Amino acid sequence: MATSLYDLSVASYLQILPAVSGFLDKGLAHFTAAGIDPNEIVQARLAPDMLPFSFQIDAVVHQSLGAIDGLKVGVFGPPGELPARDYAGLQTLVKDTIAALQAIKPADINALEGRDMAFEMRGRQVPFTAETFVMSFSLPNFYFHAATAYDILRQKGVPLGKRDFLGPMRTRPQAA
Repeated sequence: MATSLYDLSVASYLQILPAVSGFLDKGLAHFTAAGIDPNEIVQARLAPDMLPFSFQIDAVVHQSLGAIDGLKVGVFGPPGELPARDYAGLQTLVKDTIAALQAIKPADINALEGRDMAFEMRGRQVPFTAETFVMSFSLPNFYFHAATAYDILRQKGVPLGKRDFLGPMRTRPQAA
């Protein structure tokens, strides 16, 4: 059986986004137990020249649900101006994104297979097909920002492990 565009995109996002939601929840529990205001973490960075934790979460959403929206219209670009969010707002954003992706029908995404797609920024376009956009642009960016958010929480002392990042893996079904 071939891997479909839905499997490459939505199913991949729905593996990692619940993990992101889970490590956000673990972060909140850790900060609450330690007497740390979780909103102090929203602007945390791994390095001075990196974007903050809040951007990492916004980017995970933009590179998943936003990428699907881009596939539908054939063009995708940077997120633009992002609203300020507190820690609870970031948690809600991820949960809402999961719900929106779960509502997408595989046939609707698979119907986009082979379509032209472009990444557009500052008047420049990078041409893709729907599949190459997902595989070589959206997914690498999605995983990068999810891992960076995870790393910021680890740096702040949240007890996370690899299982907290992997999410619900798509394993082979067991024979009945």
